Amino acid sequence: MGPRRRVRVAKCQMLVTSLFVLVLGLLAATMAALTYFGAHFAVFSRVSPEGSPYPALHRWAFSAGISLAGLLTLGAVLSAAATVREAGGLMAGGFLCFALVFCALVQGAFWSLCHPTQVEDALLDTYDLVFDRAVTGPPARRQELAAIHDTFLCCGKGPPPGLPGGVEADLCPGPEAATQDCLQGVRRFLRTHGHVAATLTGVGLVTMVYAMLLSAFLCFAIRAGRCLDRRGTYALRPRARGRRPPEPSSFRRSAQSPALRHLDHLRGPGPSGDPRLLQDN
Repeated sequence: MGPRRRVRVAKCQMLVTSLFVLVLGLLAATMAALTYFGAHFAVFSRVSPEGSPYPALHRWAFSAGISLAGLLTLGAVLSAAATVREAGGLMAGGFLCFALVFCALVQGAFWSLCHPTQVEDALLDTYDLVFDRAVTGPPARRQELAAIHDTFLCCGKGPPPGLPGGVEADLCPGPEAATQDCLQGVRRFLRTHGHVAATLTGVGLVTMVYAMLLSAFLCFAIRAGRCLDRRGTYALRPRARGRRPPEPSSFRRSAQSPALRHLDHLRGPGPSGDPRLLQDN
């Protein structure tokens, strides 16, 4: 496979990879929006008491997801435009976006490995605080706990809750809410959400490595002038002063034809010494 064919194949792969990166950016934005505006996370954000670490963690997760989605979208657009226009500067910009996303994903994966239960602990601690306030506090506090129960379809911390008097009936209003305790419901939901986030992180790491390799190869190819569709680019060379530009080869060949030689015999010297055609009287 020749160099130009390798560049052509790399350009096709770069366009496909840019489309896949764009889809990955849309998925990251969707994941961030569901994390911030989803009912399961938003209910904990609304009922979190002062001093709880969950609201700050919630905002940080949303900001990180939106930033990653923006970098992915920008990298996909820059790399696609650089591939079509054969622009080395745009390709370098796309490579920089892919490198930043790769570093962010590596840092996120390392953080999740070092702190695998931090999000779960924050949610469970928030639920414990809300539960204790609902049991020992005024009846108005029970609306916050009821919102969590209705969202996760759970009730209490374990079967049975063992609450005094009629508090148990107020906290578990329906049979669907009593199917599981809230500790199990929160853990199950976070486990599903974590699997989806881990899958997107793994796919993103592999895609970023491949996109960085392609963008680096195409950037060097563009700099070296080994592009494919560079047609219509000409360089004008300055000619020496006083030198007549050469005539086209087709005109030189036609000037030697018998018809033009016969026409030269009919010319005579003009009044200024220039040859001209004889005119009939």
